[in-house]
Amino acid sequence: MAEITLVGTRLAEVGEEFVYHGEASACEGCPYREQCLTLTEGRRYRVTDVREGASTLECGVHDTGVTAVEVEPAPVTGTVATSNAYEGNRASLEGPCPHTGCPSHEYCEPAGVEFDESHRITEVLGDPPHEYCHLDRELTLVEFEPPEDA
Repeated sequence: MAEITLVGTRLAEVGEEFVYHGEASACEGCPYREQCLTLTEGRRYRVTDVREGASTLECGVHDTGVTAVEVEPAPVTGTVATSNAYEGNRASLEGPCPHTGCPSHEYCEPAGVEFDESHRITEVLGDPPHEYCHLDRELTLVEFEPPEDA
C-alpha cells in the first residue's frame, strides 16, 4: 500500500528507489517532521507517484528541498545459498563479504536487507554477476519480497 511522505526533490521521480535512513540531526525542530519521518528505518522504498501541485519545502537535509510523494516498499535483489533459492521459500543473505570489488558485492550486501532477516523469495533470477565467489559460496541471485513491516 502506498504511503505519502516527503523526499528530497532529486528523489521525487516515479520509479526512483531509496533506503530510508531515519532522522538526521538536521531534522530536529523541523515543522515537517510528522510528514517526513514516517517510513521504516533501513527499508527500501520506491516512489510510485509525485503529488501534483505539491510545494517544494525547505529542508535542512536536502539542499534542494523536499516535496510530497507516494512510496511503497520495494523488492530487493540479493544473493542466497543456491540450495535455498526457490520461489516462495524464505531465505536470508549468507553474511558479510569483504570483497567490495566483486561484481556481486552489491547483491551479497544489498541496501535495505539485514543479514539476520528472512525474506520470501518472489523470483529466482539466476547466476550472480561474478565468475567465482572469493568466499567459496554457491550463490543464486533472487528477488526478495518487500518486508511486511515496511
